[in-house]
Amino acid sequence: MRLRNGTFLTLLLFCLCAFLSLSWYAALSGQKGDVVDVYQREFLALRDRLHAAEQESLKRSKELNLVLDEIKRAVSERQALREGEGNRTWGHLTEDPRLKPWNGSHRHVLHLPTVFHHLPHLLAKESSLQPAVRVGQGRTGVSVVMGIPSVRREVHSYLTDTLHSLISELSPQEKEDSVIVVLIAETDPQYTSAVTENIKALFPTEIHSGLLEVISPSPHFYPDFSRLRESFGDPKERVRWRTKQNLDYCFLMMYAQSKGIYYVQLEDDIVAKPNYLSTMKNFALQQPSEDWMILEFSQLGFIGKMFKSLDLSLIVEFILMFYRDKPIDWLLDHILWVKVCNPEKDAKHCDRQKANLRIRFKPSLFQHVGTHSSLAGKIQKLKDKDFGKQALRKEHVNPPAEVSTSLKTYQHFTLEKAYLREDFFWAFTPAAGDFIRFRFFQPLRLERFFFRSGNIEHPEDKLFNTSVEVLPFDNPQSDKEALQEGRAATLRYPRSPDGYLQIGSFYKGVAEGEVDPAFGPLEALRLSIQTDSPVWVILSEVRLGRARPGMGSSEGDLRGAQRLC
Repeated sequence: MRLRNGTFLTLLLFCLCAFLSLSWYAALSGQKGDVVDVYQREFLALRDRLHAAEQESLKRSKELNLVLDEIKRAVSERQALREGEGNRTWGHLTEDPRLKPWNGSHRHVLHLPTVFHHLPHLLAKESSLQPAVRVGQGRTGVSVVMGIPSVRREVHSYLTDTLHSLISELSPQEKEDSVIVVLIAETDPQYTSAVTENIKALFPTEIHSGLLEVISPSPHFYPDFSRLRESFGDPKERVRWRTKQNLDYCFLMMYAQSKGIYYVQLEDDIVAKPNYLSTMKNFALQQPSEDWMILEFSQLGFIGKMFKSLDLSLIVEFILMFYRDKPIDWLLDHILWVKVCNPEKDAKHCDRQKANLRIRFKPSLFQHVGTHSSLAGKIQKLKDKDFGKQALRKEHVNPPAEVSTSLKTYQHFTLEKAYLREDFFWAFTPAAGDFIRFRFFQPLRLERFFFRSGNIEHPEDKLFNTSVEVLPFDNPQSDKEALQEGRAATLRYPRSPDGYLQIGSFYKGVAEGEVDPAFGPLEALRLSIQTDSPVWVILSEVRLGRARPGMGSSEGDLRGAQRLC
């Protein structure tokens, strides 16, 4: 009995141990299953995050590529526009560096308008805004930049005559403080090369010094003109002509903006008055306010219009917005209207407001001389009526004299008015033996003489083969020493049968020089025509300068003396 109980207890203990072992195993197995589930869930979550990160990385990579493409495009545009010189010739029409953060490539960021919005075809070629031809020194930092667009004309080109007129009327100081930019507004390389070489041959000094520059646009600068629509009753050819003209003006303004303080728009068929540059500059500096936008030095078209270079960006952008719609003079008036006119006021009020921005200078400094327009078949006979109204220059007064001539005077253009510097002398065709004489009321000593023939409107009416002669006053009561020197001097100068001594002659319509003091007091001065002339003659300027004190003249001779300016 005791053995049976011991066996039972042993069996019970064994069963209890087995049960506990199975419980522990089951518990341990369940715990391991939970851990595996946790890890599986973590791995799945990690995989999802990696996939999302990969997708985000691909998205960022695409955006980065777009940004890089935009940067490359902007850099190439800027390099092309700056022509490798680092200047900002065209920078004002591309993106401002300060606005780069706002002009990113992201599709949801607003873009500021540029020249490419108005001329999208320019994006097709990187060189579309680079001049195809550029000759000159690239001068900058001047006071005045003059822009001259020139196109091919079927009958006659006035360009070189215009350049001669503009350059000849500049002083040495003015030549150093200005730039003349000629735009050959054609895309035919053969034509532009021929015109450029001709200018280089005629004006080598001006090209080398930096005064004169020649450029032409890229053939990719102009859009397809065949797609223009007709407007205002103009035929398609005229619409094309005025549209291209607007773009030519814009190209010139963009090129010239960074070169100087003021920009003056000219044409290729004009002539200029003497001292035109200093007159324009002084008129601009004398304005009581900086609010002006246009100073006009001619009443015709787009000739002689001065702008502040700082305003050129606004003007160019406005023109580009409507370059296909209206001609340039209308667009300029619209700019002024937008700036100052009140729609609730009448037209007179608007005109008064615009007059504060558009100021006219009189008399005109430039005259239109071309008759054959750049528009094929058009005859242009416009003349500026204010151009002939020359301001009287009284800084020099000729000595009192009796004037006479054998020439037949034309209308009211008398020799007396020319001598008094009130007008010019105009006469019919001279013949050999004709003369113009100035006989002084009292014998006097002259130091210098200056005569100019022809004028701006009639440059061919000049004196040819004409000598300048003086008649010494042979009076025994005058200074004996001067008389002795005068007789000795006569041996060095040709003498006419009536006693006049030749001291000079006309060259290219001008005669100037000094008078030998050995002549002593003079009785008269004469212009003697040696041969027949094929044209009429204009004597536009007469300056006789008395000798200064201390040159051996008597007190009576020197009274009222003044030097020729």
